[in-house]
Amino acid sequence: MANTNGYVKVGELATVTGLTVRTLHYYDEIGLLSPSGRSGAGHRLYSNDDVQRLYRIGLLRTLGLRLDEVAAALDDPAWDLTGVMVRHVAELDRRLAVGHRLRQRLTTMVATVTDQRSLDTRELLDTLEDMAMLDTKIQRRIPTLVYRDIAAAHDYLTTVFGMEPGRISRGEDGTVHHAEVTAGDGVIWLHQVSEQFKLQSPITLGACTEGMSIVVEDVDAHFRHAKAAGAEILYEPTDQFYGYRDYSARDLEQRLWSFMTPLD
Repeated sequence: MANTNGYVKVGELATVTGLTVRTLHYYDEIGLLSPSGRSGAGHRLYSNDDVQRLYRIGLLRTLGLRLDEVAAALDDPAWDLTGVMVRHVAELDRRLAVGHRLRQRLTTMVATVTDQRSLDTRELLDTLEDMAMLDTKIQRRIPTLVYRDIAAAHDYLTTVFGMEPGRISRGEDGTVHHAEVTAGDGVIWLHQVSEQFKLQSPITLGACTEGMSIVVEDVDAHFRHAKAAGAEILYEPTDQFYGYRDYSARDLEQRLWSFMTPLD
């Protein structure tokens, strides 16, 4: 990376990490990664220590930690990254042991069936138990929303609806083909229109065939922010019979969003 008197410019840092400048600005705003320097024009400049901290942030994010958990981990001298990795290794060892035991059980059962002998009920139950221990089922859901203008959608969702900005992927011509935002405990992918897979934006179809419901801490505060930022509000916060206080709004491509807080 090019540098200015030992510092890295925010744009350069965004380019090499795959993050957006907006994401780095957001990290600064929440105190997760504040640049050590500023240029004469006031632009953010990152030191070697700052870059190392960003590396640690990325590492902790890959372990599934939320941003607040990442901040706590980085600023807590008692937080033990080695301990977390050791527990991860122990879990992998446990799964390998179960897998090995299951293989032995199945090999024995194959021999039993081949010899035309009846399978022991206890052996079947133990096998089912081991299978259940290894059955990971669905591990994660990633909603994919289609937009004609992914860059504009990314900016709108983070600015108006307050989602956490994520990675933006561009082609050689600078066109955005993929972007990500995080809403609470999950990531949302923003996908380009595709004739091949018959993917279209609601603004093109003239109708919305799906929507997103997001649980927030304070739905009234969220509503006030979204309205002030220019969101198209369909109805204001309302106590619903299904146990939530919610409101609905549309984004810039007419997708329906509902934001809600559980009623006490």
